[in-house]
Amino acid sequence: MSDIVNVDYSTKIPNNVNLTEDRQVLRALEGWHPGYIDWWKTMGPEGFQEALVYLRTAVSVDPKGWAKFDYVKMPDYRWGILLAPQEADRKIPFGQHFGEPVWQEVPGEYRAMLRRLVVIQGDTEPASVEQQRHLGKTAPSLYDMRNVFQVNVEEGRHLWAMVYILQKYFGRDGREEAEQLLQRRSGDPDKPRMLGAFNEATPDWLSFHMFTFFTDRDGKMQLESLAQSGFDPLSRTCRFMLTEEAHHMFVGETGIGRTIQRTCEAMKAAGIEDPNDIGKVRELGVIDLPTMKKKLNLHYTLSLDLFGSEVSTNAANAFNAGVKGRFQETKIEDDHRLENSTYPVLKFVDGEIKRVDEPALTAINMRLRDDYTADCQRGLDRWNKIIERIGVDFRFVLPHVAFHRQIGEFKDIKASPTGELVDDATWNREKDKWLPSKDDGDFVQSLMRPVTEAGQFASWIAPPRVGIDNKPGDFEYVKIAA
Repeated sequence: MSDIVNVDYSTKIPNNVNLTEDRQVLRALEGWHPGYIDWWKTMGPEGFQEALVYLRTAVSVDPKGWAKFDYVKMPDYRWGILLAPQEADRKIPFGQHFGEPVWQEVPGEYRAMLRRLVVIQGDTEPASVEQQRHLGKTAPSLYDMRNVFQVNVEEGRHLWAMVYILQKYFGRDGREEAEQLLQRRSGDPDKPRMLGAFNEATPDWLSFHMFTFFTDRDGKMQLESLAQSGFDPLSRTCRFMLTEEAHHMFVGETGIGRTIQRTCEAMKAAGIEDPNDIGKVRELGVIDLPTMKKKLNLHYTLSLDLFGSEVSTNAANAFNAGVKGRFQETKIEDDHRLENSTYPVLKFVDGEIKRVDEPALTAINMRLRDDYTADCQRGLDRWNKIIERIGVDFRFVLPHVAFHRQIGEFKDIKASPTGELVDDATWNREKDKWLPSKDDGDFVQSLMRPVTEAGQFASWIAPPRVGIDNKPGDFEYVKIAA
């Protein structure tokens, strides 16, 4: 058991899966390694490959004390293969194989389905590194710069985790898919990443914090449902990835919280009562709350699309097969087979948005999305408390699920953030009030000036309450190469 908890750093690829005994997979991964490093150097954080960054590296999978912190150059970071400990006698927790022992090898009949799920999850990891590669140059502090680099190296490790599954369990197909993961590029017109939100630009730090709050939270929901999988190696991989993913959402939530705090404090100090007096607020060198709200509308709706269609036979098939479950499946009180259950789904019926009971099996995506929305709302509640505490009259609310959708039930309609159906003329007239306009983007961009002195922060964001690894406020999180 202890060797599962502790990570072996003796090979080029740190791992707790006994790679030294698995020569074939070790050779395949060592063969993939140079291509990965090449990708990292060309598509990873631009301009900071030589910087010393105060990064955490996983040294075990024991929840208490699983990581150590030290200065590392990012290309030298020890990416590896880390699986949560195996649960003795674990049973498949849902679907038609409910109660049967979990699989240690890929069942032949579910091979294509499993491979696709692993590839899609794997593809999102390098995509977000590509989207974020320019952010180091405009970081509002060394603390924030270190956070984006930590997120990046961990997304890199999550790619390694998925490539291990492909290399070990999917033979030649898996090796080809692993190569393809290094060939696609975020936003590339010819070889884009597989999911829409991962081809969007991340032009500024407000976008980055919204992305890590909303889109990484979708990642959490997907990883949670894959962590339920009857294919045990995938379950164990995702369980450990969730440990790291928590930090990414922390970066997003606290990044937005600190931006809100700084704006509200600046408004109070300047005696500005009206949050919609955008010109006056912007003159203070902070981001006005209505612009943050528009960014929230954009990132939330892009992230909703990642869940796919509300009613989906693919999701039903993956659940039935025991391949991908629901969020925290084992805590749900039902039969875990869903053969006779229903689940309410909002649909566009006869020109109206109505709630319709659908078979729970085909509404798996909808249920996961509802869990996601509830999780997002908890973060918004904490942001609203900051605004309330400082005494500004403003609230963040999540837009209606029919607003600004490209996938699913509402992709062909136009709706306002409150869910009213609108015609094209109204949409075109109002959309700049609901989603970030070019002017909003230009203004946010104008604030993105780098601050690289230890302990200093840009005008638009408050310092964190506590440092990473309990470091003092003026700690030098990144030693930028001369």
